[in-house]
Amino acid sequence: MKALVFHSPGVKSWTDVPMPFVQNPGDAVVKVDLTTICDSDLRILRGDVPAVAAGRVLGHEAIGTVVEIGSAVQRVAVGDRVLVSCITVCGACESCKRYHAGHCSGGGGWILGHLIDGTHAEYVRVPFADTSTFAIPDGVSDERMLMVADVLPTAYEAGVLSGTVHPDDVVAVIGAGPVGIAVIVTAKLILPKTIIAIDVDDSRLSMAKEFGADITINCNFASALNEIRRASDGVGAHVVIETVGTSEMFTLATTLVRAVGHVAAIGAHGTVATLSTDRQWNRNVRVTSGLVDAFSTPTLIRLVSSAQILANDLVTHRFAFEDMMTAYDVFDNASRHRALKVAIGGVNAN
Repeated sequence: MKALVFHSPGVKSWTDVPMPFVQNPGDAVVKVDLTTICDSDLRILRGDVPAVAAGRVLGHEAIGTVVEIGSAVQRVAVGDRVLVSCITVCGACESCKRYHAGHCSGGGGWILGHLIDGTHAEYVRVPFADTSTFAIPDGVSDERMLMVADVLPTAYEAGVLSGTVHPDDVVAVIGAGPVGIAVIVTAKLILPKTIIAIDVDDSRLSMAKEFGADITINCNFASALNEIRRASDGVGAHVVIETVGTSEMFTLATTLVRAVGHVAAIGAHGTVATLSTDRQWNRNVRVTSGLVDAFSTPTLIRLVSSAQILANDLVTHRFAFEDMMTAYDVFDNASRHRALKVAIGGVNAN
């Protein structure tokens, strides 16, 4: 079969690899019908995730059809159409029982496309299939459900919920890429007073506006601070959600938040970001960071299925599997192509 293989930082190929097979009783093998690319995949290619070994098949999000199951699998059957979550859930360890499956100690967590071969392939082996895949409701397209594999639960859990967004809050979202847009979409469910999108790219800010941002700021430090103060009676945002993953943007987030506010840092940082405790120690600001746990996936499936979240609007570009390398190029140069999420595959896509 064909797959997107990581060889070394900056080097990848769409090439032949062995077919996956059931290795453990809880495994399922899934034929990938549709997949997408995440910023984490790009960070692996930049060398920011050294745990990824040469030869690894990338990708951790998919919609597919089950073609083989292990002897212990009970909830999933051959022929089922399923969502493959970005987080693999053993379901038995303390972390999984506490809904922190991103830190699963039983062999799960973020393993697909990271520690084991992933979903940027024609077939993928999914461990703990009973607890790591989700049935797709009848009549709901692959493309809509694909956004529930990672970007929506990441935005909702690590951003909106961890950031404790409340009705009537002023919420600032730093970064109007796919995760930032998904934060805006899911934050709107809570009915905040104002959502402010901050980015350096006017085309992305225009998309943020289309998805529900009330105010957009082409970011420089002074303009962002002044605009946030105007929107918040001079005291700063209740919640700042930083999705970029740079030291500069983390510092901006801690500057824009009000006292007794919350910074949710969900950008994947490849370098050190410093918290200026000399200026923050007495402001009672909470800072959270973390990996998605995917506990919200069933809720998000219901919201997407009922069109309360128009998830397929996040998909801006579509490619066949054989165009995987082009899809990576478009996603890696998202600003030039005005891209949010790409969908790769095509079976029942729309």
